[in-house]
Amino acid sequence: MSPSRSNTGTDVTADPLRPGDHADTDVDAATEITQPTLGITGWLRWAWRQLTSMRTALVLLLFLAIAAVPGSLFPQRSADPNGVIQWERNNPDVFPLADAVGLFDVYLSPWFSAIYLLLFTSLIGCVIPRAKHHYKALRTRPPRTPARLSRLSEYREVTIPVGDAQPDVAAHAVDVAAEQLRKSGYRVERYDARGAASVSAERGYLRETGNLIFHVALVGVLVSVGIGGSFAYTGQRVVVEGTTFVNALSDYSSFNPGRFVDGTGLAPYSLTLDDFQVSYRLPGTPGAGQAGDFSADVTIRQPGQDDRPQNVIVNYPITVEGDRIYLLGNGYAPTLTIRDAAGEVVYSESQPFLPQDGNMTSLGIIKIPDGLPEQVGLVGFFYPTQGVLPSGAFTSIYPDVINPVMTLNVFSGDLGIDDGTPRSVYTLEVDGLTQHTGGDTAVDSLELTPGATVDLPNGWGTITWEEVTAEEPVKRFASLQIQRDPSSGWVLAFSVLATLGLFAGLFVPRRRLWVKAHTTPGGVHVEYAGLARGEDPALARAVDEFAARHAQILGVEPPAKGTP
Repeated sequence: MSPSRSNTGTDVTADPLRPGDHADTDVDAATEITQPTLGITGWLRWAWRQLTSMRTALVLLLFLAIAAVPGSLFPQRSADPNGVIQWERNNPDVFPLADAVGLFDVYLSPWFSAIYLLLFTSLIGCVIPRAKHHYKALRTRPPRTPARLSRLSEYREVTIPVGDAQPDVAAHAVDVAAEQLRKSGYRVERYDARGAASVSAERGYLRETGNLIFHVALVGVLVSVGIGGSFAYTGQRVVVEGTTFVNALSDYSSFNPGRFVDGTGLAPYSLTLDDFQVSYRLPGTPGAGQAGDFSADVTIRQPGQDDRPQNVIVNYPITVEGDRIYLLGNGYAPTLTIRDAAGEVVYSESQPFLPQDGNMTSLGIIKIPDGLPEQVGLVGFFYPTQGVLPSGAFTSIYPDVINPVMTLNVFSGDLGIDDGTPRSVYTLEVDGLTQHTGGDTAVDSLELTPGATVDLPNGWGTITWEEVTAEEPVKRFASLQIQRDPSSGWVLAFSVLATLGLFAGLFVPRRRLWVKAHTTPGGVHVEYAGLARGEDPALARAVDEFAARHAQILGVEPPAKGTP
């Protein structure tokens, strides 16, 4: 094989400084560079290093934040089950797909849990090696003083005249500098060699400590949320004025327990809604109809304690036996009494009607499984202040009770109650039922006002809207959320710790300073130099201030600022 030549015709293989496998060299196939095969162990090690890199942890943290966004866009079963029902009613075609991908249980979905666990693993894999390295660095002496401080970017120097110098002025100057640096929070180490005395100082390890604290605290938050969520529970209950809620599993409208909560160990107490107060802006004023304030006056009863009045306000929950009780919503609960043809009462309750708009036009469902010739379901609309749209349909034009009217459509048939399938009390499946009033029946809907009685179709009986008082003809209800989270204190503590660590990691500078003094024919030459790890715009000022104070103590003119 002839020797290879470069573009200039020079024999490149004859060059002893050129390796035999250089790109310009003709080599045999046997001498070609081949990549080593990793194998299963090698690929697993590579994957672990990628997962436990800080870059991957930051990307996973971003993904977790993005994955949590649907939890604020879609109602969650754990916090707003009625909102999920309403969303299904408004979007029946899309709901199965959205439910299948977990948009209504975001924080329990497999994809959110996968990101959560990967982030947890990545953070632990990042923190442990860094903590070991940081511990070794804390125990290591500050580095030796460089031989040529003048090569550093921040360099100052000053000369002490021999006539003003003490016999050992170089050592004295370094001793003064070491004490000065020590008082400023630097770790100090003295180095003397070749007729020169020097001191090496460093500070800013709190920056790395803050970074580690931040990541450890972040792991603490994840652990607290993960473990605490297993012992937490959230429940909702609609309480009508004058009624009592008992903290028992059977008395909840909906209950979402953690993995290790079975509902048998709930704290014993009861809550009675005495009064619900709400004020609205008057018509003709700015923001007319908007609610100014909500307040639920309740009475708490606990075994062995006196009754305790409390006040639940939006964003200001009360705490009972470790349970946090929040006020989520409110509405009207008209009291209806239904009698059969013989005048016997078959139904008498204050039924909550769920608001459908800002003026409290409310929808209510009433189911009567027994007592009438057929099972009967009523779909009602309540208008606190009745108005009429151009189309002739009723609506509410003001949210307070000024001209209350209720309309009811009557359905009969199998309500699906007897087959054992759980049914929401706020929905009525009308498919397969016979409609008797409203819609296409050519029969007007039943219309009631407080205190009025109207007849049911087919002579089945009557329905009466019971008037509570002349001043307040309709009761109100409050939607309460009862939440217990034993990890909330830990989450708060770790969050505060993470914030403090983040501040330390962002604002504490990592820098090193050196002071060297040696005797020259013209006097004692004192050098100052500084070096920062990363960006430190205050380094030059720190070197200037230190050199000025040191020169002042030694009784000489300080070096010029910012010039070597």
